Amino acid sequence: MNELLPPGGWIGRPLPRAATRRLVEGRGRYLDDHAAKGELHAAFLRSPFPHAAFRITDREAARALPGVRAVLIAEDLAPACRSWRTQSLAFPGLVSPEQGPLAREHTVYQGEPVALVLAASRAIAEDALELVGTDWDELPAATDPVAALKPDAPAVHQGLPSNLAWRTEFGDGDVEAAFARAALVVEDRLVFTRHTGVPLESRGVLANYDPAAEALEVRLSHQIPHQMQVHLAELLDLPMGRVRVIAGDIGGGFGIKMHVYPDEVAICAASRLLRRPVRWVSDRIEALMADIHAREHVMRARMAVDAEGRILAFDVDDIQGLGAYSIYPRSSTVEAISALRTVGAPYRFEAYRARLRSVLQNKVPTGQYRSVGHPIGCATTERLVDLAAAARREDPLEFRRRNLLREAELPWTNPAGGRMAELSHTATLAEFERLLDLPSLRAEIAAMRGEGRLVGLGFAAVVEYTASGPGAYGPAGIPVSAVDTVVVQLEPGGDVIARASVAEIGQGIQQGIVQVVADAVGVSPSRVTLHTGDTGNAPHGGGAWASRGAGIGGEAAWGAGRKLRAEILGAAASLLQTTPEALDLRDGQVVDKTGATRMTLSDLAATVFFRGHELPGGLQPQFTATHQFRREEDVFLTTNGLQASLVEVDPDTGLVTPLRHWVVGDCGRRLNPLLVDEQVRGGVVQGIGEALLEACRYDPENGQLLTGTLADYLLPMADNAPDITVGHVETPYSGSALGAKGAGEAGTCGAPAAVLCAVNDALAARGAAVTEMPITPAVILRALGTLP
Repeated sequence: MNELLPPGGWIGRPLPRAATRRLVEGRGRYLDDHAAKGELHAAFLRSPFPHAAFRITDREAARALPGVRAVLIAEDLAPACRSWRTQSLAFPGLVSPEQGPLAREHTVYQGEPVALVLAASRAIAEDALELVGTDWDELPAATDPVAALKPDAPAVHQGLPSNLAWRTEFGDGDVEAAFARAALVVEDRLVFTRHTGVPLESRGVLANYDPAAEALEVRLSHQIPHQMQVHLAELLDLPMGRVRVIAGDIGGGFGIKMHVYPDEVAICAASRLLRRPVRWVSDRIEALMADIHAREHVMRARMAVDAEGRILAFDVDDIQGLGAYSIYPRSSTVEAISALRTVGAPYRFEAYRARLRSVLQNKVPTGQYRSVGHPIGCATTERLVDLAAAARREDPLEFRRRNLLREAELPWTNPAGGRMAELSHTATLAEFERLLDLPSLRAEIAAMRGEGRLVGLGFAAVVEYTASGPGAYGPAGIPVSAVDTVVVQLEPGGDVIARASVAEIGQGIQQGIVQVVADAVGVSPSRVTLHTGDTGNAPHGGGAWASRGAGIGGEAAWGAGRKLRAEILGAAASLLQTTPEALDLRDGQVVDKTGATRMTLSDLAATVFFRGHELPGGLQPQFTATHQFRREEDVFLTTNGLQASLVEVDPDTGLVTPLRHWVVGDCGRRLNPLLVDEQVRGGVVQGIGEALLEACRYDPENGQLLTGTLADYLLPMADNAPDITVGHVETPYSGSALGAKGAGEAGTCGAPAAVLCAVNDALAARGAAVTEMPITPAVILRALGTLP
């Protein structure tokens, strides 16, 4: 265990983000706010078909258009860029064909890039696309994941024996025996429609290759700049030290900006080939068509319960729609494994079996998206729990109370392979009931139902695996950093400059790290400046994924700050002719044990930097400190919580209106409670969108994307966002100084399940139920028998 966090200080204070004023005043500097001298603008010719053979027949007409600099195809980029294939030792036998920055001869999903035009403006480049001659031979497409497994299904990729990308089975305990002795077995089939992230800032890249230095500088709207530095160096055959990736202000990520995309690699390769800066920013149509999708699953699940109402076992079968490729480098299959390991996670049970088939399709690849897989596993579990409670004619919250893991039973590795440790289900449930005031709430619901309104209350118990450690990707042979590094240095004026490998993508982690550094050193946050997002001056580390900022980046910041503090006190003690133990550093003042100021930090810094002749002989203060944090235990940090949703269903229109939502979570110590609440509320709204609105839909006959604009792809807005009440329990992680765990994805994890259970609670009065997300008006009306 590291040095324990002292009480008080800046950690735990609900401070607003220092960057808020700058951003709301429109002073943010996003990718498209930067320019490079002599830059070219890019536009991609993308496949209009989900599956086709093609041939570029004419590029001359496009090249002849005034302002066009180049029209590139796969063969042109080959000398500047390698192809890649997704492989993982965690998924032996995974089938994912080779992929390049532009398609050759065949396209396997609608939106796959096949040619690239570079011109003086984006408008000219787009006009030139229409002049590129292309012969298309449309081929049969496999889009439905279940149908794609059939022997007569069209082949997604030519030459593969089937569309099965990977299959596995795992679990522990005697599942058959548990079901044989069960007093009750409940089962259901749930369908989850794929959706995508829609950040305020779309993906974009500005690549600038310097032929004199043989170096590449890339401005990128990305969550993990150091990861992209690794892969761009590899794919473009450049030394890592000559690849600089800069991710400045990022307008949201949600996981879709943590992957390697063909179009972004193509821009970098084009810059190297033409020796000119090249810019490309995705528009919304491109984004909905080509950004990764997520969460296309067909889950069949059953649960065994004994006569006392205790869960015995789960048996789950998952068919995952993977897309045309397993996304590089982490693979698409991670989502399905995460979903299956989340099934049953909050509860005690003795046996578990999961079967997975990941299926190739002529669709956009799927990948990691906020709260990876957890909403699938949570919704599946909570649906079965509600079915069991209803069959027993029992209050659904009481059924959950009986089966929740108790603190005395921890740590425990469940039969699904999930290690549960330092959870607080008992305390969380008590706070949850206090927050909801259930007797009053249920009286209110009864009154509304007495008026003939279809209202429902749904619950969801949540366990989430956060802050992934080295064991997540290291054994798989995938170069994904699970460490974070922070460098802090004292400036001559007494300010502290910090450089961190964590990435700020709008979640506010910069503010949290600043508060940690301030406490660790002993200064005010206003005297700390933090730089992130630039591989040219930030140390290597993980970036932003898996809610790692506080649990890993915060620990690195604490370690670096304490090292710098020790250096400061050592230098001050030498000057003051005392010992470091007799001094302290508080709010930028070196004080003695009585609290009396002996020296200001700015005076000390000025002496060291400008009047070194006054220092005692042999004193060489090192006012720069580095700390890299790598968690040696616990592959993941488990967090827990409970959510409730109150909804109303209109039986005439099928519309579902969220009325209120409640969340109680335990994410360990909160570095900044205000930021945590912001993340929880934002995650809940995103989860409501998943439950009721968002869907990437394709025509079942020809595989054409039907939701290619924001008029068709529906997002949650103010009228979909109910009042969200948030409460907390804090169980600090004992394996670190700060005790922080992950917080940024918990709202998304449980909200879809709570809404699903609430809708079914409302529909129970009509003898109906839904098992499909999103729960659109059509889904409701079909359940009620109004639509066929």
